[in-house]
Amino acid sequence: MRVWLVVALLLLAGWTAAPEGTGPGPAVGSASKLPIPRFVSLRTDDVNVRAGPGFQYPVTWVYHRDGLPVEIIGEFDVWRQLLLPDGGTGWVHLATVRPRRGFIVTVEKASLHSGASAESGLVAVLDFGVSGVLLSCDATSDWCKVAVGGESGFLNRADFWGVFPGEAVK
Repeated sequence: MRVWLVVALLLLAGWTAAPEGTGPGPAVGSASKLPIPRFVSLRTDDVNVRAGPGFQYPVTWVYHRDGLPVEIIGEFDVWRQLLLPDGGTGWVHLATVRPRRGFIVTVEKASLHSGASAESGLVAVLDFGVSGVLLSCDATSDWCKVAVGGESGFLNRADFWGVFPGEAVK
């Protein structure tokens, strides 16, 4: 009983669980047993991001962007602590994210190519903030296959957020 009282007081004082994965070796989530950190995407166009891991915490902002990539940096029960593309952090219920991978363009103009090289044909030019689905990445390649607005092609890793350096996505 005393431990729960201390935890409740810490939560009321604004304490949150530290992001996992800062120690040596591969980190896994305490609840999911999946890697921490990892990328997922928002499930709907209406996701409440909270100040802490629970419904008792205030909503700090609402994201209206289905498919937006987010990075899970911590877990507490059914709550996931996120790092968002704009650098903000917050907590969401696990029902509001899905494992499907997404991407968001982080440069003013990104070239979507028909192949995994700058010399391949140009499919489209994507503006800053355009998001879509990350289909695959070879760990040794600077290019990832993506889909956006009915088109698919290859984007340079340097032009978007949603994949770790050297990460393979299948």
